[in-house]
Amino acid sequence: MEETESPVERLSEELHHAAEHSKENWLKFGALLSALLAVFAAISGMQSGHEVNEAMIQQIKASDAWGYYQAKGIKIMIAESQPQAADRADKIRKHKDEQEAIKKDAETKDAESERHLAGHETLSRAMTLFQVAIAMTAIAVLARQRKLLLVSAGLGCVGLVFFVQYWMM
Repeated sequence: MEETESPVERLSEELHHAAEHSKENWLKFGALLSALLAVFAAISGMQSGHEVNEAMIQQIKASDAWGYYQAKGIKIMIAESQPQAADRADKIRKHKDEQEAIKKDAETKDAESERHLAGHETLSRAMTLFQVAIAMTAIAVLARQRKLLLVSAGLGCVGLVFFVQYWMM
């Protein structure tokens, strides 16, 4: 079965081919730039996917915890509605203590999910900028326009800012 090639990979290969057969040194820089941008785009894409998966897992765990929290609330209501029993107050206090611990756990999982989602969004921005920069590099090399290569390098730098921002979170 044949593997499909992404447009970014195809552009990168075309850049390297054009740079190899050219006497202009800046074209070699364009090929090198596209290769570096492709590496950062790949890392960003993989880590972004990981972050969105982790966000979803934590959100599911938080939902489970909130369901358990509600179940404890129902147990408290049932215990309160029963006739006076010797251990009634102890049961209610125990359920309320457990419910409070469950609430803290659910809130922690919610916060963790939000943190992973923020990481995903930051890496998605970086990956998008890297891919646009690769395309701009291809256009610059194929059209022999040095100014476009500078625009590509600038976009790559902005993508790198998002990439570094993620790792500093």
